[in-house]
Amino acid sequence: NVHLGRLWLQSDLKVIGSPVPPSLTWPGVSGGTRDYNPKQMAIREKVFNTVVACFKRHGAETIDTPVFELKETLTGKYGEDSKLIYDLKDQGGELLSLRYDLTVPFARYLAMNKITNIKRYHIAKVYRRDNPSMTRGRYREFYQCDFDIAGQYDAMIPDAECLKIVHEILSELELGDFRIKVNDRRILDGMFAACGVPDDKFRTICSTVDKLDKMSWEDVKNEMVNEKGLSEQAADLIGEFVSMQGGRDLAERLLQNPRLSQNKLACSGLSDVKLLFSYLELFQVTDKSSADKVRTTEVQVLVASAQKNLLEERLKLVTDLWKAGIKAEVMYKKNPKLLSQLQHCEESGIPLVAILGEQELKDGVVKLRVVATREEVDFSRADLIREIRRRTSEA
Repeated sequence: NVHLGRLWLQSDLKVIGSPVPPSLTWPGVSGGTRDYNPKQMAIREKVFNTVVACFKRHGAETIDTPVFELKETLTGKYGEDSKLIYDLKDQGGELLSLRYDLTVPFARYLAMNKITNIKRYHIAKVYRRDNPSMTRGRYREFYQCDFDIAGQYDAMIPDAECLKIVHEILSELELGDFRIKVNDRRILDGMFAACGVPDDKFRTICSTVDKLDKMSWEDVKNEMVNEKGLSEQAADLIGEFVSMQGGRDLAERLLQNPRLSQNKLACSGLSDVKLLFSYLELFQVTDKSSADKVRTTEVQVLVASAQKNLLEERLKLVTDLWKAGIKAEVMYKKNPKLLSQLQHCEESGIPLVAILGEQELKDGVVKLRVVATREEVDFSRADLIREIRRRTSEA
């Protein structure tokens, strides 16, 4: 059971200089590779020092592996991407290939040395026979930076630390805003099964879905249906799921989804993702716990609704809060989704949400939610104002 937390430093190659103009290239320089001048190397050294310091802070050791491997070691490990492996001819008759990434050599290293537990990092060049795009920083030779925790551990604890490390590195490099995306293969496989994807098409459809970062959904769907033979109905169902975004809230919603809730594999993955996000909150990785967010308003509470047709009730409540001197606001939509209202609070740094729903109106209460902890407590209108004042005075 190998837990992986991988940060590729291809962006380093992308931002520190333009490719050598064609007129200055020398015969023999391979397309998709480049030279680096002293200034660029100084930047790279600074980046690597930051990365390595973080890895060491988390107790990692480092290893190195050969730049080439036996071809049989790499063959079949990368699915459709196997065609991007560089093959070498060896005078001794062995079939060799340049390493495509650092993960398969790491797995080979563990097996050969009978290692069952290790926390290691490895920074080295890897090679891919891809179509180079110099202007986008896409090269055939680039550095990959891996941090891996190998071994048997309680679920999601090592995974959370890997994400904590990525968060620390990107923050320390001061690259600006960033988003870390997480995935669990069980959720993906369960989603494919629930959407009607045949077992023998799982891997090839997965490769197409992975292209959503680079292609529009229309192009991805076209490839799945017209090139890979997936039914249009299955593709449309996949499209509904892959358009969703969120964290623990999304995992909770998907666990209630009529299709996914019937799939044991998906439910297992979603449950672990919920656990992962609980650890990330303790590690202060999620955006809700960031202390670096700059607030541009002083709004203390957002008046939100959990169902449709509650605009009038929201306006009444926000008026009561204004009269009480509380800084409050509502979203300017008749029927905003609750998730979008909560996301607005997280993005704007609003600490509290007063949520109205049909049941709350019947009971004569308002649900007060703390954005940072997601704690929810029901209060009467009079008690609500006192509670908001108490919480905001303590902040």
